[in-house]
Amino acid sequence: MTALPLSHLFVLDLTAHRAGPTAVRQLADWGAHVIKIEPPSDGKNDSMGGARHGFDFQNLHRNKKSMTLNLKSPEGHAIFMKLAAKADVIVENYRSDVKHRLKVDYDTVAKINPRIVYGSIAGFGQSGPDAARPGVDQIAQGMGGLMSITGEPGRGPMRVGIPIADLTSGLLLAQAIMLALFNRERTGKGQWVHTSLIEAQIFMLDFQASRWLMKGEVAKQAGNDHPTSIPTGVFPTSDGYINIAAAGDKMWKRFAEALGAAALIDHPEHATPALRSQNRKALNERIGEVTKTNTGEHWIAALNKAGVPCGPINTIDRTFAEPQVQHLGIARPVSHPALGDIKVVGQPINLSDFPQPKALQPTPDLGQHTGEVLAELGYDEKAVAILRAGRVI
Repeated sequence: MTALPLSHLFVLDLTAHRAGPTAVRQLADWGAHVIKIEPPSDGKNDSMGGARHGFDFQNLHRNKKSMTLNLKSPEGHAIFMKLAAKADVIVENYRSDVKHRLKVDYDTVAKINPRIVYGSIAGFGQSGPDAARPGVDQIAQGMGGLMSITGEPGRGPMRVGIPIADLTSGLLLAQAIMLALFNRERTGKGQWVHTSLIEAQIFMLDFQASRWLMKGEVAKQAGNDHPTSIPTGVFPTSDGYINIAAAGDKMWKRFAEALGAAALIDHPEHATPALRSQNRKALNERIGEVTKTNTGEHWIAALNKAGVPCGPINTIDRTFAEPQVQHLGIARPVSHPALGDIKVVGQPINLSDFPQPKALQPTPDLGQHTGEVLAELGYDEKAVAILRAGRVI
């Protein structure tokens, strides 16, 4: 099988929780040799990742090796620095000051390995008045403005159903690491790259943020309705609900005709985009009166034929049952020594020259590869036993 595109990279993973592991997963899934460095413990729980054999931890930490190492001990720190001297990438998501206290920060590592690409995620950035504050996804969603535009008007702030600041910051850090590696090919020098939950969250506001920056408009909650494209939202059917997006004059006309409600096209309250926006509530009610006369399947078929974007509103089990989702193979098999055959969420990236492996490697047990990694560094069994007895590993 063709080697994956990152198979030449050696990565040290100091991450925990979700944001950092999300970044490392992008590297590990595409072939990087990743060693997850964890403190010695009973291995039952990652404080915010759940049980090690649970669905969350298994989904986050596949395709890597695990070693235990007490970075607070002189011996553990020395072992880390030996690994760091050979590494291409180090990733961490401590609070901004912790890596400096542990002496595993970029400046320390770069002295022995100037080619290192060092990736960091913090809650609020690496400098500034809030840099040392602890930060988690929900705090970033609130502080970053997302909760003020999510949910129904008058119902109070609402978080989204996934840890979007964690996930986005992780993906953005992975991109930053790739940029630094690409630059290293030209210069021979590594660098420190970093992002934060708050920066990623504001970035994800996208047009709602630029709406404020350029027009001074503060976006508000719009529920299931699109804030500017109308009609776009959730509409009732005889057996549930569907999503419909029919903004723009041409799309609006095709939609009304496919709906069998051509009279809406020239209705005095809906004849122009401005009128449809002004009278959105009445328009949605009129559309709903029509859509609830038949099934979601009926309307999806009719609207797809007319070229109008629409779709079901699935529960997650029905999402994975969709024929198109099954065709895409986003659920990836893993053969786990304790859990048996399981599935996790695969990569949504497809490269023509690098087919994804048929199966992913299971998340390792705590310290599963400690002896192997130390042997590669020249430690014999007696030395490893001494380190283990001293709780260094």
